[in-house]
Parts: sequence; structure tokens; C-alpha cells
Amino acid sequence: MSASSRRGGAHDEHPDAEGDDLESTLVSAGRRSSEPERLVARLADLGWSIAAAESLTGGLLAASIVSVSGASRVFRGGIVAYATDVKASLLGVEQHLLDAHGPVHPRVASQMAEGVRRALGRDGVPADVGVATTGIAGPLSPDGQPVGTVHIAVATPLGSRVESVLIDGDRAAIRTETAARAVRLVLDAL
Repeated sequence: MSASSRRGGAHDEHPDAEGDDLESTLVSAGRRSSEPERLVARLADLGWSIAAAESLTGGLLAASIVSVSGASRVFRGGIVAYATDVKASLLGVEQHLLDAHGPVHPRVASQMAEGVRRALGRDGVPADVGVATTGIAGPLSPDGQPVGTVHIAVATPLGSRVESVLIDGDRAAIRTETAARAVRLVLDAL
């Protein structure tokens, strides 16, 4: 006896109808991959490496990537460039840009992403992807920009992009959301 004749109803009128039987429905027992897992898998598929330059997120972005098993295949490392002078000395952000606009600016984020590609490359070859975060987590703003102002940059051999956003929340929420957005921005760039 078929499933449709056991149940009765609409299938009795259309015995050749397909796709409505519960028995034919596939259900996945697995969980959905997290965005950092998808990022690591995508980079591995491409054979690409990634490096992170973080100010606002203070290591949260790197931690989200290395939380994935197998991240060592693609993650070169991270630089937490929290102090403004470290952005210039380790990442090569132009001093005149920092002097003119401060550390929270889209071009600063872009130069951080490019700089970390160079700084954490291997044998003179830059990392394939550089990602950078800079912004104001609060509770106070040192330069008058609104708390929650965030700039995230991604640089690849194909070009770079910057996302500038205003994120609501307390300090922890702003930092956490910034790290998550950075992962998504890299995924979008790939």
C-alpha cells in the first residue's frame, strides 16, 4: 500500500502527484555552517590566505576565524593596532592621513587592510586577503564622531572595498557586530 493510499485525501484523486509525500522529504540532520566556517572553507577552496588588522575589535575578528577547525590552512595572523602610531608603524597607514582625519576613517581602514596583507605575507608575497576594522566603540568618542561609527575594509588582489556603518548598542555589542560584519564583507568580496 502506498503512502498516499494509506492517508487518503488529495493524493487519491491524483495518484501520480510527486513531491508531497512526507516519506520523500529529505531532512538534514546536520547544522548550518557558521559564517566563519564558510569563510575558512571558501578561502581553502580558493587556495587563498587571509590576515586581519584590528583596532576597534581588538582581536575578536581573528578569534572568530581561528575558532574554526582547519583555520591554520588559510589564516596568516592578525595585528591588533589599537594605538594610532601602531597603525602607521606596523601597517603603513600614511601619517598625514592619520594627522588629518584621525584613526577612524574609511581610508585608514583601507590602508590597514592593504598593510596587513603586506605585513603578514610570506616570502615577500602578500596575504591574498586583508581585512581591517576601525571605529568608535564608546562609551565616549575621542574625536566627536558618533559612538558606533565603524569602518571595515577588505583588500584582495582584485581590489578593495570599505563598508562604513553606524552600529547601535553598547561597547560589547558594537565590537561583536563589527567582527561579524567583517566576516560577511570578506565573504561578499570572495
